[in-house]
Amino acid sequence: MTKNYDWIVIGGGITGAALAYELAKQGVKTLLLDPTPQPYQATRYSYGGLGYWAGTTTLTHQLCAEGIALHRQLTAELGAETEFRELPVLFTIPADTNPEAIAAQYRQLTDSVELLTPETVASLEPLLNPQALSGALRIPHAQINPIRTTAAYRAAFARLGGTIRAEPVQTWEWEGDRLIGVTTQVAKSQATYHCDHITLCAGAWSRSLLKSLGIRLPIYFTHATGLELYAPPDLQFHHLIITALLQRSHLEATATQPDWATRWDQPGEEIAPAILDPGIAQFQDGRILLGQGSHTLSDLDAPLDAQGEEAKIREAIAPLCPILAEQPAQWFRCLVAFSPTPLPQVGPVPGCNGLSLFSGFSNTLVLAPPLARHFARWALSNQNDVIDQLQSSP
Repeated sequence: MTKNYDWIVIGGGITGAALAYELAKQGVKTLLLDPTPQPYQATRYSYGGLGYWAGTTTLTHQLCAEGIALHRQLTAELGAETEFRELPVLFTIPADTNPEAIAAQYRQLTDSVELLTPETVASLEPLLNPQALSGALRIPHAQINPIRTTAAYRAAFARLGGTIRAEPVQTWEWEGDRLIGVTTQVAKSQATYHCDHITLCAGAWSRSLLKSLGIRLPIYFTHATGLELYAPPDLQFHHLIITALLQRSHLEATATQPDWATRWDQPGEEIAPAILDPGIAQFQDGRILLGQGSHTLSDLDAPLDAQGEEAKIREAIAPLCPILAEQPAQWFRCLVAFSPTPLPQVGPVPGCNGLSLFSGFSNTLVLAPPLARHFARWALSNQNDVIDQLQSSP
């Protein structure tokens, strides 16, 4: 079986679903491919936070502004609920840490930083233990349900005539030096899809898919771990709660040092020591995510000690919220892609005609939807100021 499309998007999480929708909205005949019928990795276990205040450059400030404006009307546009809500973030500061020094660091990103005393934190979030804190930072923020938002994008894409297939890519189709399609596995048979262009939105799998083409680009990934539970009705939080002493950025910088690049291609490597950023994210249906551990392991299927990881997360959450740390929960792991810079890898892949990349995001839920819109416009005209800026960035 062979079918033809204008564009194939590989990866059906929120980045791929958003991009496929925006392409279809531009009238592009698009196929969305993913090995599974529902997202189960980073999209499934995202906190859903929209840090629209966290831009660090002129371009990221622009995209953050576009992103929050888009999310505020996205339910109406897609015709399905994304569960968008204005939800402030509470960055908790441990008791042995100077709160004024931490506040000064965050004020370099935004003027909208409110430094709270432990007593004020306790009044706002009665389930938190003020004795574990020297204070907290409260910043305007927002949240969506990533699962429902992705489903809304997919449904809107299908209504526009887009095609979705739950099929893994097996091989690449070539015409001379141009990539013109893929062959997928369908039960015991295969299907071939030809197209004018392919975009990888496969998150952590983008690296291995590129490697199968003989291409190495700076796309990396962490194994993220956490706990998922549905809390009883009396356990309600009014903020997205995250430690102010975030270690993930340092982990990403350490794991992408140029001298260590070859370690990512070697099996069984732990590139940098694991970290744990304690956090609490509750959604409108009561689902709570606790986390988050991050491991830079070179194998996509690297083993992890589930019991040990769960114990570490509970131990980290217990001083802040003892009652929550005792709740029955399901341990999870997922893969989270990242780039060595704050900017994602978006645009044509050098040296491979017909292939582009849309992956490696930081602040994914804010940046991916507006960038998908810019990308779709670029796809039609091969011109877009934002995509051009990303291409020219180091």
